[in-house]
Amino acid sequence: MHETTAAPTISPDLQLGPIAPVQVSLWNSFRTMMRWSLASIGAMLPLIVIIQSMLAAGIVVGFGFLIPDISPDSALFLSSGAPTILLLTIGLVIVPQGVSRARATGALDYQRALPVSRPLLLIVDLAVWTLIALPGVAIGLLVAAVRYDLTFSFDWPLLILASLLVTTMATAVGYAIAVTLPSMLAQLVSQVLVFFVLLFSPITFPASRLPDWFQTLHVILPIQPAADLLRAGIASEVFTAEGRDLLVLALWTALGLLVTMRALVRRK
Repeated sequence: MHETTAAPTISPDLQLGPIAPVQVSLWNSFRTMMRWSLASIGAMLPLIVIIQSMLAAGIVVGFGFLIPDISPDSALFLSSGAPTILLLTIGLVIVPQGVSRARATGALDYQRALPVSRPLLLIVDLAVWTLIALPGVAIGLLVAAVRYDLTFSFDWPLLILASLLVTTMATAVGYAIAVTLPSMLAQLVSQVLVFFVLLFSPITFPASRLPDWFQTLHVILPIQPAADLLRAGIASEVFTAEGRDLLVLALWTALGLLVTMRALVRRK
């Protein structure tokens, strides 16, 4: 007869309970993703900051050459609009191009597979590009003050609020373009947007110079409200903002965030 071996038993004291999930704090996830995002830019980071600063200074000085015998009022209008162009260019052009490349290489899919909150991906990009934009905004205003002998009257609460809202709106809309359109089409749209912002938007010139139908279009687009809010924060003694500007920016920000979040959380 074959001997039977009793099945081993596990002492109740040694029995394993349910395995608890590994908890990663939101702050640690944010720091890790920030390091990853900055590392992915790598050696290009200083160059990007320099280019953004040169763009801001170039808008202030170069556009001034297009206006013969520029008056102090025109110089102030031009200079107070330069930060808006810089922030919109980063959010509507650089961000969608970067996200489109990440989609093409599979980096975005890899990030979405990580055990981090999906909205954190957008928050990290927003933080990175805001930090990159700040030196350019400061340099643009400094160049304007020296070039045209201007004195700005900052409304700091409004300026900070407007800068954060404009940056968030532009980044959210740019991100939405990148995650909803095919990569090549998203990059093409971003190229068209940069010309629209620079040449056909009332940022560095008054809206009254545009045709009536174009003025009506800018009533519902976020570009003019963004410029008006930032301008009121930079030169508060000369320019004022309206509640409608804040409402339009908030609506476009909410729309961009909604489209982006739906794309980021969607299962493939």
